[in-house]
Amino acid sequence: MVLLPGGEFLMGAQDAEGFPNDGEGPVRSVRLAPFRIDAFAVTNDRFAGFVADTGYRTDAEQIGWSYVFAGFLPAALRRGAPRPERTPWWCGVEGATWDRPEGPGSTVVGRAHHPVVHVSWNDAARYASWAGKRLPTEAEWEYAARGGLEQKRYPWGDELDAGGTYRCNIWRGQFPAKNTAEDGHRGTAPVDAFQANGYGLHNMSGNVWEWCADWWTTDHGAARPLVGPQGPETGTDKVIRGGSHMCHRSYCNRYRVAARTANSPDSSSGHAGFRCVAPA
Repeated sequence: MVLLPGGEFLMGAQDAEGFPNDGEGPVRSVRLAPFRIDAFAVTNDRFAGFVADTGYRTDAEQIGWSYVFAGFLPAALRRGAPRPERTPWWCGVEGATWDRPEGPGSTVVGRAHHPVVHVSWNDAARYASWAGKRLPTEAEWEYAARGGLEQKRYPWGDELDAGGTYRCNIWRGQFPAKNTAEDGHRGTAPVDAFQANGYGLHNMSGNVWEWCADWWTTDHGAARPLVGPQGPETGTDKVIRGGSHMCHRSYCNRYRVAARTANSPDSSSGHAGFRCVAPA
């Protein structure tokens, strides 16, 4: 884990490329106490250790299915799989779990150091508790992702591919028909792929969405100093941050530091994972 000093930072953005309805703004001054955060997202290897120790069964295992990108599936699994009307590139695959990420017949062999996926918020919170940690608040996550930079679009600055160098794992090409994988990865990448941000944290943009502790809201109140905000006391969806390997500017330009979205606590998919925090 990496120790972050805390202090005051500007959270949120008023970005011309952003989604105002997502509650990315207003820009507001937030103060945080020092805390520690995982340098990497939780890996398949680490999650396997948790499962071996506790016998834990994820929500996807108990529900019986999870969402997998259609392009990762053989024809037999794609055929007849239910698809959401608004996002038909996702298939609801029976038997898709953290250790069978593309459904029956798939494994995580060779992906020990890739981020665990098909984990719900509930699963992530249980792992964090087992590890003696917790999930980050949304404010902690954004402060960490910014890496000490103020109001930059990405963890490394304002230019996506600064100096012609790929800095994150996102969709390259034409979404959702063709991913050129020019950044070296068609699906998830190892958690230490790409250069770390100024705080030494890897893949705060792209690779997998990361669950935060907060319930979702777009009402952040007046732009005033806030101390250790933790979001609403109740809600229906939990915040996820950072974007994923499925994000593309044409559809889901949410690999920007201030970008945000949410999902229900029992939802899982092949592009969502998490990292943990702990007291300083």
